[in-house]
Amino acid sequence: MKDFAVKILTAEKGNTHLFSVGQAGFIIKSSKGQLLAIDLYLSNCVERAEGHTGFKRLLPKLLSPSDLDFDAVVCTHPHLDHFDLDTVPQLMRHKTKLFCSVDCKKLIKQTQMEYYREQITYVTPGDGARVGDFSIDFVPCDHGEGAPDAVGVLVTVDGKRIYEAGDTCLRLDRAGEIPKPLDVLIGPVNGRYGNMDEEELSQLAEALKPGITIPCHYGMFASHHGDVGRFYDIMTKKKLPIHIMQQGEQYTLKRL
Repeated sequence: MKDFAVKILTAEKGNTHLFSVGQAGFIIKSSKGQLLAIDLYLSNCVERAEGHTGFKRLLPKLLSPSDLDFDAVVCTHPHLDHFDLDTVPQLMRHKTKLFCSVDCKKLIKQTQMEYYREQITYVTPGDGARVGDFSIDFVPCDHGEGAPDAVGVLVTVDGKRIYEAGDTCLRLDRAGEIPKPLDVLIGPVNGRYGNMDEEELSQLAEALKPGITIPCHYGMFASHHGDVGRFYDIMTKKKLPIHIMQQGEQYTLKRL
C-alpha cells in the first residue's frame, strides 16, 4: 500500500494531479503539493454492513488511512462506499478539514467523531469553501430518496476545474448550473441505485463539453454493475474525449 502513497507524494510539483483510488474515490494533488480526497473507500465495511457477497470488495486496497495527510476530505453522501466508517475517522488526525453532506450526521455520531467537530462542515448544494489551494463548490445532484441530501463537487485548483458529479441520475435540466469550461468531468456509469448509466453519462458530457470525461463507480462490487467497455464504445462513437483510469493511475493536468 505504501507504493501508491509514494507515487502521490512524489508526483512533480508545478502541475495538478488526479489519482483514481477505485469506486468513486479520487485524490487531487495541487501544484504546490496539497491534497484533497473525495469519497475514498479503503476498507471492507460495505460487505460487513450488507452481509453478502454482492458487496464483497473486488478491487485491491491501495492505501491505508495512515499513509497520507490530507488538507481536505469530502464525503458526498452517507452511503458507506462514500463515507467509509473504517477510514474517515482516521483521516482526521492532522487537522484535516472534512466536508460532508448534512445526512452524514448520524455516521459522525456513530463513529464518535464529535471530537473533531471543529474540523467538520456539513454542506448542502450552493455551499462553498476554500482550503489552501482548493476552492470547493458543492452542487446539486439527484441520488434519489436513499440519499436526498447528496452533493456533487466542483473543485477549482491551479486554474483547473474538476467536476465530480457524485452519485446521481441524469439531470440535464441542471447542467446549466455547472460553470464552464470544465477540464475534467467524473461521473458514475453503473446505472444502479439511482446513478447514471453509460449512455446517460455520455449525454452529460455532451452537455458540459469537458476537456475529458472519466467514468467511475464500476468494478468494486458485483452488485453495482457498470460496463466501462460500453461507455468507451458510446463515447468513441460520439467522438467525445474520454479517459478510463486504472485504479491507482495518475492523470496530470499540465499547466499551460
